[in-house]
Order: sequence, then C-alpha cells, then structure tokens
Amino acid sequence: MSSSSSSAPSPTKELTASELLHKSVVRALGGGAAGAAAMAIQVVSLMWLRTTMNYQYRNGTTTTEALRFLYKEGGIPRLYKGLVPALAQGPLSRFGDTAANTGVLMFLNSHEGTKDLPISVKSLASSTAAATWRIFLMPVDTVKTSMQVDGKNGIPNLMKKYRMGGIRVFFHGALAASGATLIGHYPWFATYNFLDKNLPKSTNFQEKVIRSAAMGFCSSIVSDTVSNSVRVIKTTKQTFETPISYYDAARVVVDKDGLQGLFGRGLKTRILANGLQGLMFSVLWRLIDDTFFKKDGASRPSGGGGGGGGD
Repeated sequence: MSSSSSSAPSPTKELTASELLHKSVVRALGGGAAGAAAMAIQVVSLMWLRTTMNYQYRNGTTTTEALRFLYKEGGIPRLYKGLVPALAQGPLSRFGDTAANTGVLMFLNSHEGTKDLPISVKSLASSTAAATWRIFLMPVDTVKTSMQVDGKNGIPNLMKKYRMGGIRVFFHGALAASGATLIGHYPWFATYNFLDKNLPKSTNFQEKVIRSAAMGFCSSIVSDTVSNSVRVIKTTKQTFETPISYYDAARVVVDKDGLQGLFGRGLKTRILANGLQGLMFSVLWRLIDDTFFKKDGASRPSGGGGGGGGD
C-alpha cells in the first residue's frame, strides 16, 4: 500500500472531513464493484467445494467421504444446493470486504494524521468494518448453509427451528461469523497488503498476474488456519436441529471428534477452496479494478479479497 502523494491529498490543501468521506465512499464503491464481479464468477465455479466444506464442518468427515456421500445423496445438483442464496451472498460479502478495505485505506491515506500508520493498524480498521457488514447478511447465509448441510431437508429443518426460536434463528452464528470474518479478514489483508508493499512490482502482464495470484494464495492460507475453528462452531450452531449456545455447539464437536475436530474439520477443503478463491479473486479484482480506474491518476489502494469471504 502506497502512502505517496498520489494516494494522499495535496500538501497545500488538506481535504475537509466531508470531502474525505465523499472521496472514500466513491473509491470504495469502485473497489467493491470490482470485488463483486470477481466473486460472482467464483461462486458458480467453487460452489461444490463450499458445500463439501460446510458438510464437513457439521459432520466431521474427510473431504473424500463428504464428496461421496453428497454425490450419492443427489448427484451434482446436491453439491449445488443453496446456489441461489450463495449467488446473493457471495458478491454482497465480497463487496463489503473490498469496499471496507479500499475505502478505509483511502480514507486513512488521505489524512496527514493517519496516512503513516502501520499497515497492520490500517488492515485492522478495514477488517472491523467488514466484520460488522457480515452480521446484516446472516439470514442469507443461514438459508444457504442449511441447504448445503441438510440438502432437501435444509429449509424444512430451518422452518422447524424458526417455529421454536423465532426470527433469531436466522441470526444464529452471527457473532461467530462476524468474529471469524475479523479473525480471518485481518490476517488476510495484513498479509496481502504487506506483500503488495514489499514484493517488486512489474509492468509485465504475466508477471503482474503471477504476483497477484501468489499474494492471494499466501493470504488465504494464513487466514484459513487462524479462523477455521470459529467457523466450525458457527456452522454447527447454525445448522443444529434445535437452538443451542456457542458453548454447546463447541461441545458437540469436541465430544465427537475432540480438539482435532474443532480446529481441523474441513480445514484441508477450506484451504483448497480459499486457495483457489484467493488466486481467482486477487487476479480478477486487480484486472477489473484496473479497468474501472484506468483513467484515474491516483494510485489504487492496496487490497484484495478476504479469506473470510466464502463459506
């Protein structure tokens, strides 16, 4: 992330608070739109892996066992249960992630008092904004995850829980989802922005693509390893037959698979899925964002897609 004059206001004229806010929002919407377009492509291509991963989060099987069971239960269509809410959630989630990163960095870089803050501090600010955004998307996530885990019984089971617990059922796991986003989003962007600042840049198209792909892959691995256990608890609470607490959700997992299950369920599948997603997203995001802003003389703030984006 650059803090050069190209990404900061002119030294002779410091922007007012309202001007800073307007400029940050406009820039964030541009970054967010690029992220949403990249995410829409990923949803369809990686949905089958996401379904496998969430099934593992809830049931604790291996990737191969989960794939075999899901395919036996309904073939290829079973692996795409929840596609419609995923198509809504994916771009919306990534829009919030990317807009938070791009907008917050733009805002901080445009102010003399904050433009020289460490990358880690700036990333934490954008991660907090992204985590808050995820709470508002929980009903969509709950419907999608229920369909992925329980297939054709997903919606009936969810409605049964709704009759027992009311509208709150659609927000089960919200705190864990927000926490996992913050826990995973922060190391993703901290890693991505650190690499973006320190890796040599190139004007060669092929080298730019390889550079972006490598940054996305490394960022995803760091993010996934840190946040996986929280996502296991979130999915278990979200899809359990009856409303349960976070503690009870954790106990369900530990009683069956021990601490290894709590920290390791679906992790290999998640690393594979998010590794592919990180590669795809960072490359697509940069290409789309460069196209959107090819006439913009200002430097584009560093950033990409968070590892917390897809479940």
